[in-house]
Amino acid sequence: MNSQNIMFVVLAVLIMLSSLATVMTKSIVRAATYLLFVLLGTAGLYFLMGYTFLGSVQVMVYAGGIIVLYVFSILLTEGAKDETFKRKAKDASWGFLLSLVGFVAFLSVVLTHQFKSEVLSGPSETASAVTTIESIGRGMLSSGEGGYLLPFEAVSVLLLACIVGALLIARKR
Repeated sequence: MNSQNIMFVVLAVLIMLSSLATVMTKSIVRAATYLLFVLLGTAGLYFLMGYTFLGSVQVMVYAGGIIVLYVFSILLTEGAKDETFKRKAKDASWGFLLSLVGFVAFLSVVLTHQFKSEVLSGPSETASAVTTIESIGRGMLSSGEGGYLLPFEAVSVLLLACIVGALLIARKR
């Protein structure tokens, strides 16, 4: 087992435990903190696979921006005093059933599709490491294949929706 596999296992365990803690805690501020650890673990997986741009966006937009918005709206609306609702066995059984259905769907997709070995092995070493400022600019401003304009627009719409949601939450109280 090499260091990359060990780091994957550490990040996977961090994500799983933080995910469970997010949905099991009764404090909404702690849930937001555990969600931060889930998002940072996901960014760690992106960095581990060599996708530095996705990892950076994950840290800046989600772990940085979205969690700050959540915590700000919680503290602005005195949501830190709120406790989550009491869970009933019926609710837990529905959650378990839906999780099981999702896991079966995931397994069916993984087992029935033939994934290419190049995709699973990560970025190739033969790719050109020499890039110019012009190629980076064209990649950032293009909306076609390999362009980043559409993802940036999607992220900006997501942030706008989070801001509007935080304002609506603050206004209701």
